[in-house]
Amino acid sequence: MDTSAKPPVISIMLVSASALAFEVLLIRLFSIIQWHHFAYMIISLALLGYGVSGTIMTLLRERVMPHYVTAYIVNGIGFALTIIASFLLVQKLPFNALEILWDSAQWGYLLAAYLLLLLPFFFVANCIVLTFGAFSEQIPRIYGFDLFGAGVGSLVLIYSLMFLQPQQVLLLISFTVLIAVVVAMLEMRTDYRLTAVVIVVISIATLLMLPKGWLSLQMSPYKPLSQYMQVSGSHVERVLSGPHGVVTVLENRQIPFRLASGISLNNSAEPPTQYALFVDSDGPSALTRYDGDRSKLIYLDYQTSALPYHLSNPARVLILGMGGGSDILQAEYHDVGNIEAVEMNPHLVELLQDDYADFAGWAFLQDHTRIHLSETRAFLAHNQSTYDLIQMSLLDAAGASSAGLYALSENYLYTTEALGLYYRRLQPGGMLSITRWIKVPPRDALKLFATAVTALREEGVSHPENQLAMIRGWNTSTLLIKHGVFTAEDIRSLQQFCDERSFDVAWYPGITDSEVNLFNAIDKPYFYEGARALLGKSAAAFIDDYKFSISPATDDRPYYFNFFKWESLAEILSLQRRAGFSLIELGYLVLVFTLIQALLVSVLLVLLPLRFVPRENNAPDRPYIAAVMLYFVLIGLAFLFVEIAFIQRFILFLGDPVYAVAAVLCGFLVFSGLGSFTAPFVRRCCRINPVVLAVTGITIVILASLWLHPLVFQALAIQTTAIKLIASVALIAPLAFFMGMPFPIALNSVSERAGWLLPWAWSVNGFASLMSAIVATLIAVHFGFTSVMLLAVLFYSLAALVFALNLTKQVHSDSVNASS
Repeated sequence: MDTSAKPPVISIMLVSASALAFEVLLIRLFSIIQWHHFAYMIISLALLGYGVSGTIMTLLRERVMPHYVTAYIVNGIGFALTIIASFLLVQKLPFNALEILWDSAQWGYLLAAYLLLLLPFFFVANCIVLTFGAFSEQIPRIYGFDLFGAGVGSLVLIYSLMFLQPQQVLLLISFTVLIAVVVAMLEMRTDYRLTAVVIVVISIATLLMLPKGWLSLQMSPYKPLSQYMQVSGSHVERVLSGPHGVVTVLENRQIPFRLASGISLNNSAEPPTQYALFVDSDGPSALTRYDGDRSKLIYLDYQTSALPYHLSNPARVLILGMGGGSDILQAEYHDVGNIEAVEMNPHLVELLQDDYADFAGWAFLQDHTRIHLSETRAFLAHNQSTYDLIQMSLLDAAGASSAGLYALSENYLYTTEALGLYYRRLQPGGMLSITRWIKVPPRDALKLFATAVTALREEGVSHPENQLAMIRGWNTSTLLIKHGVFTAEDIRSLQQFCDERSFDVAWYPGITDSEVNLFNAIDKPYFYEGARALLGKSAAAFIDDYKFSISPATDDRPYYFNFFKWESLAEILSLQRRAGFSLIELGYLVLVFTLIQALLVSVLLVLLPLRFVPRENNAPDRPYIAAVMLYFVLIGLAFLFVEIAFIQRFILFLGDPVYAVAAVLCGFLVFSGLGSFTAPFVRRCCRINPVVLAVTGITIVILASLWLHPLVFQALAIQTTAIKLIASVALIAPLAFFMGMPFPIALNSVSERAGWLLPWAWSVNGFASLMSAIVATLIAVHFGFTSVMLLAVLFYSLAALVFALNLTKQVHSDSVNASS
């Protein structure tokens, strides 16, 4: 190729933006058609594609590099076409995560899905690594455009999802890549620009002319929406799509919906007409007809969540996560004069207040009901109001919850810090009511109870047993936390409420053994025995010995839904013929299986090519190659460790996971890109080893952030989202700037010493990053995100040591020998 040509940096920026947008979009798509825990699989796929690309380019470098321009264009078009083709083919696979442990065929389907979704990332990685090899002297500049494009891609994706459905965004990304191919041809001034442009135009036109619905999403038959669609007469009334999820409104006039979770079997009242609401195919929650006649809402008084209304007459109620509005109607039935609700999904608010306002009776509610569009923790952090009752009911789907598919879902609503915040927003004598799905043997309810006990003690309550009450029905339980002790009158009202509805009491102050497990009888009074143990002196031993993980969730370890314990796995597997698999947390095991395959593939594709790669004269010795591998493994692990930990931290600060992901990804990638642009200057002008300098900056900023971030978050808690976003980028920028230097500096150094190792080093970094996303999550589950951050500092420090002792020394000695 013509060495005087310029690298196609604008095209690189566009394909990198498309690659990151595609990666994040796949997470959204799989949340809809499967379950959200496939996020880790998607991240591993992206990084695996990058790793495989480096390996292939290492083996084929001598053959491909002379035809760089053609290879770049072919891989660009391949990326554009496989974005759509791979997803369409994956949807045809009869894969079901719920069967993966007992149906061996599912492993074949999973492997096929991996290989298909690997292809787009393999092609885009080829574009980047080929450009590194063709213009090795400009690696920092190319890498800077790569990172900058990826950062912009995260923002553009979030913005696109506000106006387009996910499958439409998929098409948009494919078009963007095809445009990037044309831009590359213009940048490199190829001889066959016109032919390639015609091919691109024909490709876009073909995609636009395909039949309507060809790109429609095909959900797992086990998703709740799919199951409800099987009921005769069900049809989709409306679909609303946005960054917070796809909301589907389902209607059935032939067989009317009767949605009232956990309702007592003693109830004889029929619910009014209802629509079923699904978010990302999960749910449903009910959107119920209300005509102003409260007597028609009496069925809501037969749910376990109605308990607090029988212990007091709350004048001011706050509902956290309103869903379709059932909790609002429950408060309306009990004649609450001031109802407030917090909801993060704007489409749910839109349905209640606008689209279905007449149906839902908003005219009868609006005078005394106010809905806040916000995330729960963020709202309560800046709102100092206090309430007589704070209510939070069933914020996840029953089926996915019982299958353990939320095991790795970070959730900040059920941590000790969250419950402490709710408690501080109660009036004296006020109550916090949390309703959850029942699992037997109990996991969810006992973990919540343990978290409540810890939260009360952290709030200075010396006898939490006097401020807690818990009841259960046939499939829901309700925990009450009172800002004050439960009185004898409270207890009599609780007993009467349960007796009239055949609910079981699990805990209240002064409960006796004879009062439990009476109506919805199970083998043993697990709930009562667990609550009593968690309030006793041996609570820690009970938690350690329990078959499931019920340790209180914290903001540093926000995996409330993870109940998995390795010690119990063998026993559970031995019960497979007696439905033992229903006790396994599938989300956790899917992550572990992903890690195992990542390790196997990484060893195979990183070490094996070294036996076949054609080496140049004066090839470096084995210690140098080992140092290269160790260095890129360490920085690959460290970079994603920091990025993942920061996303979790900023979810709490920004109060919205969508904004947090966009801000963190954009901030890290854009400012890392600036760091990469600056790296050559630092390398030339600084007497200090440039990697050591960068790692010193990284270490200082990370350690300072552990102290500084909580202070800044607290100080800016009441500020607007715009100000918080600006502050977030400002907090991320210095760290990201330094983190953008170690990779291009070392890659440039490797290319000067042994050019054939450059794609291999890229491959090593890709595989390390692949494992990093999984390992960071596993560490956070067991030890917390602070440990993840500290490990990142350790890895960066070790990388700087390896660079200073091995890579820098080798380059310096080579240059001395050459001059002599």
